[in-house]
Amino acid sequence: MSRRRNNGLLPQSILDEFRNEVAEELGLTSKIQTQGWANMTSRECGHVGGRIGGSIVKTMIRRAEEELKRNS
Repeated sequence: MSRRRNNGLLPQSILDEFRNEVAEELGLTSKIQTQGWANMTSRECGHVGGRIGGSIVKTMIRRAEEELKRNS
């Protein structure tokens, strides 16, 4: 996952938090700590990235709804 892209909608710190949470859910934390992200397989990174994508969409929707409530 060396080529991370940030679309600017969420701060990088939040994206990193999502990435680490998903990696933990997938049981990859110990491998990441010992080998680093650069040595993860494409499949492992794809699993993490795919799960993050869904989480980010849900979070963006939740934040937009909260913002609409505050502004109304």
